[in-house]
Amino acid sequence: MILSCGEALIDMLPRTSIGGEACFAPYAGGAVFNTAIALGRLGAPSAFFSGVSNDMLGEILTDTLTASKVDIRPMARSDRPTTVAFVKLVDGQATYAFYDEATAGRMLATADLPALSADVDALFFGGISLVNDPAASTYEALQARECEARVTMIDPNIRPGFIAGKEAEYRARIERMIARADIVKLSDEDLHWLEGKGDLTALARGILAKGPKVVFITEGAAGARAVTATQDRFVAAQKVTVVDTVGAGDTFNAGVLAALDLAGSLTKPGLSALPDATLDAALSLGTRAAAITVSRAGANPPWAEEL
Repeated sequence: MILSCGEALIDMLPRTSIGGEACFAPYAGGAVFNTAIALGRLGAPSAFFSGVSNDMLGEILTDTLTASKVDIRPMARSDRPTTVAFVKLVDGQATYAFYDEATAGRMLATADLPALSADVDALFFGGISLVNDPAASTYEALQARECEARVTMIDPNIRPGFIAGKEAEYRARIERMIARADIVKLSDEDLHWLEGKGDLTALARGILAKGPKVVFITEGAAGARAVTATQDRFVAAQKVTVVDTVGAGDTFNAGVLAALDLAGSLTKPGLSALPDATLDAALSLGTRAAAITVSRAGANPPWAEEL
């Protein structure tokens, strides 16, 4: 079982009404939520942990998870409101306005942490859930509690505008979580934000020196690479007509985790000796699944049969 731990929210996506007016439509979303959904649709054993509201928007979230075969039992439910993000698309690229004060997700506390069953092999962390306390510290505490016994993966999915005024604290948390993680995924932009200018492989090896066993880097329309201490594997992206990029990286993460799980490599010993073929398969599934996501509106990851 792969437990995705992080934000679940409602994306208000721009649409046009039947009367021709600009409007917004609610869609279930959140980076880590999207990864849990994509894992379930790809056929991997998927579960989700977050603070989720009992309100009507929370029902949209839980119904969407259940429909995608995601186990929602680990979730912490409350009567606080659901986080809402209004999305603006410019040339297919998304920017966000978040409404997150005192929400079910934001107020998640260590008392809400679930007891994990023996079938949980890996935990995935990332997204905006790692920015604001108390939730950010709660997720970090869960990773610290579980990282010795189980595989952990982090994708910070950095949004500089969202961390304004909190950069030093945020950087410190991400550094600690990267050092504990077995797998790190970063976009090329995220890697440069963390490590500065330079060659991607060299910068990724700098991340490896902090503790992880493998770093996956997405390079937009070019493709993605996997870097270990001795390997640098690259898979080109599939050429598709991009509708928008919402959920692309989240779907890539799910593809990587699903492929590693299928190969029996989602273990600490397995990640220490990954064959080239296993890395290539992870990159391939990640990029192919992400290509389908970007070819349609919103974060709508593919089902296994669509691949």
